[in-house]
Amino acid sequence: GNQVTAQVFKRSSMHLAPLLRRSWSTIEAAMSCVKTANRTHSCGELRLANVGNQVTLCGWVQVARDMNHFSFVDVRDRYGITQVVFPKEGADEAGLKRYEASNKLGREFVIKVSGKVVERSNKNANRPTGEVEVIAESLEVLNSSNTPPFKIEDITDGQEETRMRYRYLDIRRNPIKEALLLRNKITRLVRNHLGDRDFCEIETPVLIKSTPEGARDFVVPSRMNPGQFYALPQSPQTFKQLLMVAGMDRYFQI
Repeated sequence: GNQVTAQVFKRSSMHLAPLLRRSWSTIEAAMSCVKTANRTHSCGELRLANVGNQVTLCGWVQVARDMNHFSFVDVRDRYGITQVVFPKEGADEAGLKRYEASNKLGREFVIKVSGKVVERSNKNANRPTGEVEVIAESLEVLNSSNTPPFKIEDITDGQEETRMRYRYLDIRRNPIKEALLLRNKITRLVRNHLGDRDFCEIETPVLIKSTPEGARDFVVPSRMNPGQFYALPQSPQTFKQLLMVAGMDRYFQI
């Protein structure tokens, strides 16, 4: 039984890499369509095909700059970054207020912006949304923010101890975020691939009754049973043997 399972899993793994490559773009496309009651598109979704559309975006302020005759704000969410422009020249009273409000935005402010998608005159080839920008027609600050303790960028100035302390900020950075998304994509593919072949996903206990082994146990006191302890499994093959004898010849655990 063990040999059959190992052989089937080995054959399945040989097909996993091309499956991952074929499914990558499909998963990306599906994950970028995130219309909600608060937004019509994600910050990584807009392309030239959206020129002329009225859109609403929500996200964090990556950077905000005043260019005197206009200001622009890069709005970021987990899907990407979109440039939003606040014109000053030729703007009406409401437009001037939006322009002034945009100059008060700080890093990591959470904002909601509505406006029209237009084609950019100076395109940014390094950004998927770099061919378009949004001309703001409304601006709402959903939440202000203190200055972050480190830059929310791919290459940051934050030390590891600081990044661990503010882990929720660190996860906003692309290297950390993309590692989490990659793991999610791979585990989804593994589950789908093995599930199609009648494998059953079974989770075995993380903590069990302490067993007499040579190594020292990592023990956790039992609240319900004073004086007794749980331990990390030192003989995980026990679960494997139990499942095989129970007839679960095709199972996996991630």
